[in-house]
Amino acid sequence: MATVVGTSGWQYRDWRGVLYPEGVPQRLWLEEYARRFAAVENNNAFYRLPERATFAEWRKRTPDGFVMAVKASRYLTHIKRLKEPEEPVARLMGRAEALGARLGPVLLQLPPTLRADTGLLDAALACFPAGTRVAVEPRHDSWWTEETAAVLKDRGAALCWADRGGRPVAPLWRTADWGYLRLHEGRAVPRPSYGRQALVTWADRLADTWPDRADVFVFFNNDPGAAAVRNAEMFLRLVESRGRGVRVP
Repeated sequence: MATVVGTSGWQYRDWRGVLYPEGVPQRLWLEEYARRFAAVENNNAFYRLPERATFAEWRKRTPDGFVMAVKASRYLTHIKRLKEPEEPVARLMGRAEALGARLGPVLLQLPPTLRADTGLLDAALACFPAGTRVAVEPRHDSWWTEETAAVLKDRGAALCWADRGGRPVAPLWRTADWGYLRLHEGRAVPRPSYGRQALVTWADRLADTWPDRADVFVFFNNDPGAAAVRNAEMFLRLVESRGRGVRVP
């Protein structure tokens, strides 16, 4: 059990020379990534759900202990808008389960225009197989109610904590015995980096909310200029300096 830190995606050309040595072909970037970080958030699955064979290949290319969180397909969250979730959830899990022990949480990022409907959310969460960790990232203010918190708690789903501009954009509810944090954009120079103080604040929030034995997943989504890589490595050091366990390759 530990804090697990990574980035949202790994195939960014401007990470060459920072994370990926010159001369290493792009087809080997996942292997290089897994030498530095123990987890990644697969954002591409949101735009185009990979085939089961692709997930299986990622499992083979990564070491034991590596975790891949999967962002649910936009077909479920943005096109169907959580309605009739049975088929899209079954399709998602039928493919992603090929990751085996590498499969981490599934992220449901809701559209910013989707107003609260706790019945729809509950029905969607009910479709996931038992034991699946699901993090939910609502983006409309109407979701911040006791009813939303109750549905998440009842289903064992984590409210996704999110940061933009160095500030939380959601209530810091603890709705599960595990946590999920996404850091989208910092205000430090060069943008969109996070400064040390912003990361110290987040490290302290996590330490104050979850015991060391809890799994907390932290992903940096500020990919331009490899800011996510540098911030993720800094955050790992900050968490370690607080005496908390971290998962590393």
